[in-house]
Amino acid sequence: MSKNLNIVWLKRDLRTIDHLPLFKAEELKQDYIIIYLFEPDQMNHPDFSLRHQQFIYHSIIAMNKTLKTYNREVHVFYENAENVFKYLTSKYSVKNVFSYQESGTNNSWLRDKKVNKFLAKKNIKWTEFENQAVIRGSKNRLGWDKNWFSHATSLIIQNIYSFNNFQLQKSPFDFSIDTFPKLKEYPREFQPAGEKFALKYLISFLEDRGKNYNRHISQPEKSRYSCGRISTYLAWGNITVKQVYQRVKKSPYYKTNKRAFDAFLSRIKWRSHFIQKFEVECSYENICINKGYEQMKYANNNILLEKWKKGQTGFPMVDASMRCLIKNGWLNFRMRAMLVSFLCHYLEQDWRRGVYHLAKLFLDYEPGIHFTQFQMQAGVTGINSIRVYNPIKQSIEKDPDAVFLKKWIPELACIDNAFIHQPWKLTEIDLIDKSIPEFYKHPIISHKLGRTEAVKELWSLRKNEAVKKESKRLLNTHVR
Repeated sequence: MSKNLNIVWLKRDLRTIDHLPLFKAEELKQDYIIIYLFEPDQMNHPDFSLRHQQFIYHSIIAMNKTLKTYNREVHVFYENAENVFKYLTSKYSVKNVFSYQESGTNNSWLRDKKVNKFLAKKNIKWTEFENQAVIRGSKNRLGWDKNWFSHATSLIIQNIYSFNNFQLQKSPFDFSIDTFPKLKEYPREFQPAGEKFALKYLISFLEDRGKNYNRHISQPEKSRYSCGRISTYLAWGNITVKQVYQRVKKSPYYKTNKRAFDAFLSRIKWRSHFIQKFEVECSYENICINKGYEQMKYANNNILLEKWKKGQTGFPMVDASMRCLIKNGWLNFRMRAMLVSFLCHYLEQDWRRGVYHLAKLFLDYEPGIHFTQFQMQAGVTGINSIRVYNPIKQSIEKDPDAVFLKKWIPELACIDNAFIHQPWKLTEIDLIDKSIPEFYKHPIISHKLGRTEAVKELWSLRKNEAVKKESKRLLNTHVR
């Protein structure tokens, strides 16, 4: 058995500053290694996509540039966690493992339980630190707000690294970029990975972009500039809630833009709140938050589902939003909500048929937000209003000059703005010499968008005893 060794296991915390596990590893003044695992069991889960892996890989490259000064690096393995720890503990006398808690899917939770069981058998102490002010084991909201503000205002850790003299032996699980050449590629359309860019986006928001935050938040094109655009960096841990909160509060522009910045911070807190819900009950990935809605009946037409996924529904704002998301991985909240609403309420699809598709597309995918929000927009919580977003109304109101539509649906660029939101209103004479796809002349469902059977059933189920009982239970717990 080789010398003593500690391990810092990175998950969704890909940064070198304000990092408690790394701080604790340094504090012990013992040899330690930093590891990240590309785990086949996690990578093959239906919520994980190439773009997520690319962002992770390039975040690690950014970390290694900083750590190189100290002769340190993030050691990347390609294997399931339990096997990696079995290997490392067979080669080294591992004393401690440090990591943040992960509020992930049931898949990652089962993985953690396996690792915990193995490490406990080996008498290895695994210390998991609270993350994003999310409390593990919480059964209600009592004291949660106070805890969040306490976390957000707590001291930001200025990590200091010692020079590393420990050399890790090669292993059969060492990650090779040659095996995954697509990770080397990083589309220019995606936000650049790493903590340097996370801070750059936050600073530019505070210094200029954020002044129109409230005014432009619902507009698909202008929101790309005026929103914080740090959701991806928070999702993969390039930056922390603490860093964001304190930067905003201490900004010299805070008083000038107080209303906009306070609205922004309220959404940062809102974010942790939804992750807290999922931490308590990760079954929301597959089961309705209000189990009474498992009675819902949907048409579930496969053709309509595929048209929605490709951005070929014939409703310009729906298609432009989906195409935008496919290309660059980000979309403002209002249009995300509209995509889910259109899928469930107008195409009459079970929410589960689209939830993984969008999870894979969102570069800022965070399980705790994604599954809870998806269900809220699908109307199956029983405690929130059933929001039905009319895509024609959204298009006219949020993109009146059709800037967003023309950008993402170039085949409609030739149409006058008076018709681009509803191209089916064009006459045959208008259509001469215009090569407009057929589905814009005849959308996949009626453009009149009446109250569908799915919406009627959702509303009728509000009076169902099972739904009412579940709603009461939810309102008496943390989920509200």
